[in-house]
Amino acid sequence: QVRLVESGGGLVQAGGSLRLSCAASGSIRSINTMAWYRQVRGNERELVAAITSGGSTNYVDSVKGRFTISRDNAKNTVYLQMNSLKPEDTAVYYCYADLIRSDSDYQYGYWGQGTQVTVSS
Repeated sequence: QVRLVESGGGLVQAGGSLRLSCAASGSIRSINTMAWYRQVRGNERELVAAITSGGSTNYVDSVKGRFTISRDNAKNTVYLQMNSLKPEDTAVYYCYADLIRSDSDYQYGYWGQGTQVTVSS
C-alpha cells in the first residue's frame, strides 16, 4: 500500500512563510513527477508547482518568485517553501505523485489527504 502524508500547514499572517512536506511510503519502485495542488471550496483543484525526478520545476504564475518546490529522492519526499504569503493563497494543499509500485509495471497517480493553509490579512 502506498501513502502520501502531508505536514506543515497552518495559520500565518500575510507576508509570512510556511513549509509543506509530503512523504511517500510503502512498496515503491520509483517516483516520477511530484507536485503540489491547492483547492478552495467550490473551485477546481489547481496545480501550484511540480518537480520531475530530474529536478525540473514549473509553477503557476501566481506563485512564481514566492514558492519553491524541491524534493529529496532518497526520502521520497517533496517540499513546498511558501514565502510572502497572501490571503489568496488560502486553500487546502494536496500532494501528488506519479509513481510505480514495487508489484507493478505501470505508473499511477496518488494523492495525499490535504493540509489546510490559511493566510490572514
